[in-house]
Amino acid sequence: MTILGDWDVAIKTPIGTLHVVYSFTEHDRGIVGTAAGKDETVSLSDIVVAPIADGQRATWRQTVSKPMRLKLDFDVLVHGDELKGHSRAGRLPRTVVIGQRRT
Repeated sequence: MTILGDWDVAIKTPIGTLHVVYSFTEHDRGIVGTAAGKDETVSLSDIVVAPIADGQRATWRQTVSKPMRLKLDFDVLVHGDELKGHSRAGRLPRTVVIGQRRT
């Protein structure tokens, strides 16, 4: 399965669970994406997608300013209509990331 499409994602942070809609589309230069949260929509950068035995592994970076300014690195596995993995902001502990494909 592919990461392309829209995803309802929960990011379990120390300040609570953030609900974000991720959108991934194919562009002539590769995959592009956005993350739309309650207070802002940001572009994703450095998106890398690689096949694994039963899905895909995807990594990307994004910068957010709300609820605080952070640079985040994501690493997730896509299996069918689910994604699971983690994000990390600098030296802060990893946070759990889970998502469901929007239909």
